[in-house]
Amino acid sequence: MTWLTVDPGEAPLVVSLPHTGVEIPDDIAANLVSPWLARKDADWWVDRLYDFAHDLGATVIRTAISRTVIDVNRDPSGASLYPGQTTTELCPTTTFDGEPLYRDGMAPDAAEIDRRRVAFFDPYHAALTAEIARLRESHRRVVLYEAHSIRSLVPRLFDGQLPQFNLGTNSGGSCDLVLTTAVEAACDGSGHSRVTNGRFKGGWTTRRYGQPALGVHAIQMELACRGYMDDPATPPTPDTWPSPYRPDQAAPLRAVLSEVLSACMAFARDPA
Repeated sequence: MTWLTVDPGEAPLVVSLPHTGVEIPDDIAANLVSPWLARKDADWWVDRLYDFAHDLGATVIRTAISRTVIDVNRDPSGASLYPGQTTTELCPTTTFDGEPLYRDGMAPDAAEIDRRRVAFFDPYHAALTAEIARLRESHRRVVLYEAHSIRSLVPRLFDGQLPQFNLGTNSGGSCDLVLTTAVEAACDGSGHSRVTNGRFKGGWTTRRYGQPALGVHAIQMELACRGYMDDPATPPTPDTWPSPYRPDQAAPLRAVLSEVLSACMAFARDPA
């Protein structure tokens, strides 16, 4: 499967990149309002931001398929991760800003959603499951790190400017407090803003795989894009979004993220 990349490592850490893809099959693209809208909410450049992860020994799993096709970080049953709050579906029909993604009458029906789940969602999670199981054979603990990003200002989803670092642990249920504290310390040492279990508490992957009693600890990192690219202060347009990856801007953030991933591995390897 050319759209699914699994880069195995031997450290007790799996880095999941579920939203960096922008590929859209032609049969689906034909039903969309525009290619730009369909790719607008990608986690832009996050795969480049974390391109050092495998050098640390982590296993990296990435889908090249756009989240507009299917969001592999949503509950496959269709249940909302945030009841009562605005969110997008397993197969999104609107952007984060509420713009329709599909032309009238062309949104996916139940059969089409199921087809996409079988084609893309299930293989992604089969790869995650297999890699976690492989690493558990040689490590007492394994950390699953969900890497995400989003624009700093999305009024439909949250008020005001999002903190730079947004940690999600399913309100403490998906990983040990020791791991959360270590990741928080790495973020707080940067001097940038941080919140834990704020607007983003971890998506379906964090909640599904985070089973501390079974040795699997899951944590989600939602970054504000401004740490590594120009983040528009006004609603984005095709002329302003996505803005380019800024290596100089990203360098300090990458240093912090390297500390974060190292903290994850140190926790997993701690014999205590």
